[in-house]
Amino acid sequence: MTTAPSPTTDEAPQPPAPAPAKSVRSGLRPLVLRLHFYAGVLVAPFLLVAALTGLLYAASFQAEKIVYDHELTVPVGDRKLPVSEQVAAAREAHPEGTVAAVRPSPEADATTRVMLSGTPGVDPGHTLAVFVDPYTAKVRGELEQYGSSGALPLRTWIDEFHRDLHLGETGRLYSEFAASWLWVIAGGGLVLWFSRRRALRTIRGTSGRRRTLALHGGVGVWAAAGFIFLSATGLTWSTYAGANIGELRTSLGQETPSVSAAAGEHAGHDAAGGTTGDAAHGVGLDKVLAAARAEGLGDPVEIVPPADEKSAYVVQQIQRSWPTKQDSVAVDPASGEVTDVLRFDDHPALAKLTRWGIDLHTGNLFGLVNQIALMALAFTLILLILWGYRMWWQRGRGSAFGRPIPRGAWQQVPPYVLVPLLAVIAVLGYFVPLLGIPLAAFLAVDIVLGEVAHRRGRRAYGGDPAAR
Repeated sequence: MTTAPSPTTDEAPQPPAPAPAKSVRSGLRPLVLRLHFYAGVLVAPFLLVAALTGLLYAASFQAEKIVYDHELTVPVGDRKLPVSEQVAAAREAHPEGTVAAVRPSPEADATTRVMLSGTPGVDPGHTLAVFVDPYTAKVRGELEQYGSSGALPLRTWIDEFHRDLHLGETGRLYSEFAASWLWVIAGGGLVLWFSRRRALRTIRGTSGRRRTLALHGGVGVWAAAGFIFLSATGLTWSTYAGANIGELRTSLGQETPSVSAAAGEHAGHDAAGGTTGDAAHGVGLDKVLAAARAEGLGDPVEIVPPADEKSAYVVQQIQRSWPTKQDSVAVDPASGEVTDVLRFDDHPALAKLTRWGIDLHTGNLFGLVNQIALMALAFTLILLILWGYRMWWQRGRGSAFGRPIPRGAWQQVPPYVLVPLLAVIAVLGYFVPLLGIPLAAFLAVDIVLGEVAHRRGRRAYGGDPAAR
């Protein structure tokens, strides 16, 4: 009786090999791709407006110097007159309103600005700046001024266009929405670029959609840090996220301090020589300025008259270019003595970073170089948006926009990554509501559409890889 040979190991049936575990990177990439695609398509129009208006704003600093050259500059004379005489000349020409602040001529060829508040015909949130020749006390003109940076009408108009499209508080939602999503889009682009195979990143020798993708990704990688910076600093003075950031700084004891404007005990009795708002309280502007100079406050400075009989003069440096000069002092109007000193070096760390961040964002910190860099960033963002839409068009083979990225990408993310990720998104959405609310709305709509497709038998989570 012969015995059948036993099957060899190769011939024996083998259990199915387990599917290889997906890496975190391969699981996250489809999710980031879907987020980057939809955020780019839906947010890009707002980013395009922000980039175009931001480009104009960065150029407005130099344009302002050209347009208002007559008001801003004077021929250099032999000796500057006392500040009190210059203010008197401004008040003689414009007796209306009250003196809100005085900015003595900071350079040999610069005029002195006397800012008047409560002037008829001037926006209540603005002041009327009267420009005075510091050598002759001749008034060279007057212009409406806005903000602590001293923006004149041209820059003010562009600034408001960039910030709220001249639509008021409602219009500010557009810029906050753009800033809330810019860092998400830029960060997603970085993840997608570095997760691509190196061979697919090259531009040379490519054409069609692959070339557009290489340009979009390659240029975007170099500009991403700038976009993230603009997003973060833009949110610091936005309506909702800015308020949350302010509360966080306050809770950490990192708010921006201010010098105490309380005057000395004799201020209400001895501060004769003027009424509130005419800048002629007590010892007068010249002695107040001299006291500030003795404390080391160099140009440019701004002198703010006492708000009432119990308040002091406040003299503060207003140089936001590097090195930043933001020291301030309070001067008793009765005695001319300094009652309080606040140095910028003593500001909390976050207050300093906020100051520098805002000034870098607005083009003040490094002057012309800063403004050119901002214009380059704005132009780059415009190019990236146009390339992004072109890629979408090319996915449809040049006849129509391509299909969107398929649903279900979140199912490919390991739970130990997905759960913490959702927690982080929830926290960010709370502090940055114009990120969190639209994201939650998109997810809700996407889930509903997915269920509708499932009921109709057309649900295909994950999609065809070829469609990506």
